[in-house]
Amino acid sequence: MQATVSPKVRQARVPLRQALPYWIHRVLILFTGLLIFFPQANPGRISLKISEFASLFTTAISRSTITNSMGRILREEWIRQSDITLLMIGSAVILVGILLSAVGGCMSLGNSRMRRRGVLFPLAGSPLMIAGCGVIYRAYQNLVAHGEEVNRLGRIDPNLPGGLTLFLALGILILLSSLAVLILCRGAAVEPRMEMDEKFKLFLMFLPVLLLTFVFAYLPIYGWRFAFFDYKVGDALTRDNFVGFKWFTFLFESAATRSDLGRVLVNTLAMSGLGIATSWLPIAFAVFLAEVPSTRFQRFVQTFTTIPNFISWVLVYAIALAIFSTDGFINSFLRMLGQNSAVNYLDNPDHTWLKMLLWGTWKGVGWSAIIYIAGISGIDQQLYEAADVDGANRWHRIWHITVPGLTPTYMVMLLMSIAGILSNGMEQYLVFRNARNTDVIQVLDLYVYDIGIGQGLIPLSTVVGIFKSLVGVTLLFGANRISKAIRGESII
Repeated sequence: MQATVSPKVRQARVPLRQALPYWIHRVLILFTGLLIFFPQANPGRISLKISEFASLFTTAISRSTITNSMGRILREEWIRQSDITLLMIGSAVILVGILLSAVGGCMSLGNSRMRRRGVLFPLAGSPLMIAGCGVIYRAYQNLVAHGEEVNRLGRIDPNLPGGLTLFLALGILILLSSLAVLILCRGAAVEPRMEMDEKFKLFLMFLPVLLLTFVFAYLPIYGWRFAFFDYKVGDALTRDNFVGFKWFTFLFESAATRSDLGRVLVNTLAMSGLGIATSWLPIAFAVFLAEVPSTRFQRFVQTFTTIPNFISWVLVYAIALAIFSTDGFINSFLRMLGQNSAVNYLDNPDHTWLKMLLWGTWKGVGWSAIIYIAGISGIDQQLYEAADVDGANRWHRIWHITVPGLTPTYMVMLLMSIAGILSNGMEQYLVFRNARNTDVIQVLDLYVYDIGIGQGLIPLSTVVGIFKSLVGVTLLFGANRISKAIRGESII
């Protein structure tokens, strides 16, 4: 008897001639969406008093960013608050239009029915973009008119941004491409329900992660340009303060800078090295927790050990202060036993690296073990049943089944830790630092923070950050080569 197999629903292929308008439509929407994060394309900078580093996204959501350099201007009412509100409304309308267009662009990856429904979103979003540009232009006109009225036009520096024309043109182009897509949709057969290929579904699921990675990991690389200017906070980047590779050479020519850099590198490598040397603790914790027979106890321990990961380092330091300070629990307990001398364990610079390792382990071991607990649940249970039949005890099952099953995951995490050996954060070391232990607790990230934010040497801190990133990328590819040579598998 032959089994009946239900046919797989397939999305109708769009001919190449008809696919071109769709791709133009999607590229326009993608390009417009990326521009909202670039300050140079900000259509809302209607005054030169607005920060040149404010993007369209910032202009729409942050009033303080727009007005942080307009203190006197707003107090004297050379610019009205209503004009700032109108500017933010226009920027927000443009963002809503871009969001609607993006929804339509995603739906254009589906079948004919989904594409026909999806084109309605950019047909509504593009007029919103055009209307938002009109609102911003109205705010600009109000600003100019009021500036002339109070005879302070030179003080408010009105500016008609080029980004306004750019977003207006993109809104018109998206509208035209949406109409072209709508015409194409009308001639296609309509399926009974909306469908999308699995590959496009997976892509759209991954898209938010991709966008967040771009915004928080790749977009900040644009800030590397500060390394080539003699920049001070509040200044503009111009030809007059362009210094080329001055700060790169200063980093290695200055004896004091070389000494500080060597010291913080030793601290960074030491504490990261201790973390890598104890990176087996989460896997051991996960293995032993999985061997506990009581499911209720497992859940309690896992929850109890995961909670510290969500406690900020400021609160962790408050806990440490309550226990180890001069008036803390330990010294109070010793005084009850008759010991009069009090030791401030937090100020003591001895064994600082070890103390930071212990605090970091307490805070992160439960969270780090989650991936290994998930890995243990994914191991084929038939392997354990076969081992029981062969007479293996618990330790044999752990060593020959559980540990080999978790080794690939552990190796990937280990190699990623090696690649990020110079990036061990700064929050922990910032809150635990004091005048006595600063020489042994200052790591590279904290050093960049100190010279950049503390001393105002933004270009020098940028140069250090660039070298740290380059070393990290080099270590990542080196670790990948080692993994490929030893295990025959690549992590990239």
